[in-house]
Amino acid sequence: MDPLTGFTRDGCCQDHPLDTGKHTVCVEVTAEFLAFSRSRGNDLSTPRPEWGFGGLKPGDRWCLCAARWIEALTAGNAPKVIMAATHESILEHVSLETLVSFSLDYSRH
Repeated sequence: MDPLTGFTRDGCCQDHPLDTGKHTVCVEVTAEFLAFSRSRGNDLSTPRPEWGFGGLKPGDRWCLCAARWIEALTAGNAPKVIMAATHESILEHVSLETLVSFSLDYSRH
């Protein structure tokens, strides 16, 4: 909720039918990921008050586009995932084992 995230800005990483970006992966952003995202043309750290966006800083939790998380994963820059807040539709693209290996809130034990 702070920052207010999700496609509908309700704090939830839902699979909304109007969300073509599929903001379904809840992550805790890092400085490395923010730099990676900026290098790919999606600057998430610069405030954009005209859009009601204060910018992200390391440690913030954010609903990330599934494709961006997968791109970051492939490039070795994937941020950690909050499994309890990530929508299950990501499993259409990434294995549960992969998600668990990046999880902040799920233990295999």
